[in-house]
Amino acid sequence: MKRYEALLALDIRGKEDTAKETIERLEKVIASEGAVIEQVQRLEKRELAYESKHTKSAYYVNFIFEAEPAAIDKLQKKLKLDDVVLLQNYLQLPAKKKTAAA
Repeated sequence: MKRYEALLALDIRGKEDTAKETIERLEKVIASEGAVIEQVQRLEKRELAYESKHTKSAYYVNFIFEAEPAAIDKLQKKLKLDDVVLLQNYLQLPAKKKTAAA
C-alpha cells in the first residue's frame, strides 16, 4: 500500500449545516475502496482560483490515507459522479518513516 493525499473541493452551497455528514460519507467512500484513512483535514470554505460549475467558492477537505494504486483510479471515477465534489486532486506521499524501537 502507498500513502496518498486527496484534496477535494466540495460544493455545499445552501447545505453548510450538512458539511460534517458529507465529509463522513466521503470518508466511507474512500474506505470502501480498501483505503486506510490516517487523517482528515477540514480546510473550511475558500475562494476558487477560477469559477467551476458556476461556483466561486468551495469547502476544501484534505484526506491522507493508504491505499493500493488501483484504488485511486476507482476513487477518481466514483467521486467524479458525485454532485458535491467539484474538484479533486491526488498526490502520492512518501512512505512513513518507521521509528526505531528503543
